Amino acid sequence: MACILLTGATGYIASHTWLALKDAGYDVIGVDSYVNSSPIVLNRLREIGGFEPQFVQGDVRDASALDRCFELGKQFGGVRAVIHFAALKAVGESVERPLDYFENNIGGLLSVCQAMKRHGVYDVVFSSSATVYGKPESLPITENAPLRATNPYGQTKLMGEEMLRELERCDARWHVAYLRYFNPVGAHASGRIGEDPRGVPNNLMPYVAQVAVGKREHLNVFGNDYDTPDGTGVRDYIHVCDLAEGHVAALRYLADKGQSLTVNLGTGQGYSVLDLARAYGQACGREIPVVFAPRRPGDVDACYADPTHAFNAMGWKARRGLNDMCVDSWRWQSTNPNGFEG
Repeated sequence: MACILLTGATGYIASHTWLALKDAGYDVIGVDSYVNSSPIVLNRLREIGGFEPQFVQGDVRDASALDRCFELGKQFGGVRAVIHFAALKAVGESVERPLDYFENNIGGLLSVCQAMKRHGVYDVVFSSSATVYGKPESLPITENAPLRATNPYGQTKLMGEEMLRELERCDARWHVAYLRYFNPVGAHASGRIGEDPRGVPNNLMPYVAQVAVGKREHLNVFGNDYDTPDGTGVRDYIHVCDLAEGHVAALRYLADKGQSLTVNLGTGQGYSVLDLARAYGQACGREIPVVFAPRRPGDVDACYADPTHAFNAMGWKARRGLNDMCVDSWRWQSTNPNGFEG
């Protein structure tokens, strides 16, 4: 089976993908700087998967660190493809620190592609985002919807896609799977790895989880006058393990078809903020108190995927529902109330 290089390997989505890759029979080399993750993740991967993680600590903008990864891969017959996760990912923070986002996200992707070319590897799965669609004109969102990111984070994902498409046009050896995620949530069923945000969570479910575990008094709901069934924003939440399995399907597609693809990874089902709060309350056995606050600039009424193409092209679809997402998240949060450092 092929050896895969995983960048940002100890992060939230990547760590779950590492397990999915091992379950599918792949060898994995991981690289991460720990800027948004913890080395404890490697211990948890050993515990859950029963394997010794092959890992290089380093920044993907460091060419020597990437070269060490490719050298390490030689013991498994050489790296055959890269899944590129490593990126800063908070929308609000990107508005405050746009230069950091351009330097890290675009510079990191450029460095990874240069290393791939040095080592003769041309298949890459790119961690993109539904933020490349901006405010949707119609729902559900298909892959041919207009692209117009509205914040620096989304711009880095859109620029990353454009850079990779240009590489494809200039050199036919490049094959890219562009995976546009919607809203990853949940945790591994073991409860041993999950989302561990630094400081105040930027995303809804980890914030709800911190309310459930008693770290925060209530959930701030920004806006209750949207054009949605209950007035709160509607989003497409996808279980992180379904998302991880989407990366395995994308790798198989690249290997089998020898061509690129662009797919949405979502469920196609939108849930409101209050839907999620109620479901989480059922999972943890207590009501999640909410306080309504004014809308935030840039938030849209609703955003959810049409995942049809992902199923038709790769045979992939999300299998886990909102209840699974909340139950698995609560198992992680309740047994790790302070995340990996607790």
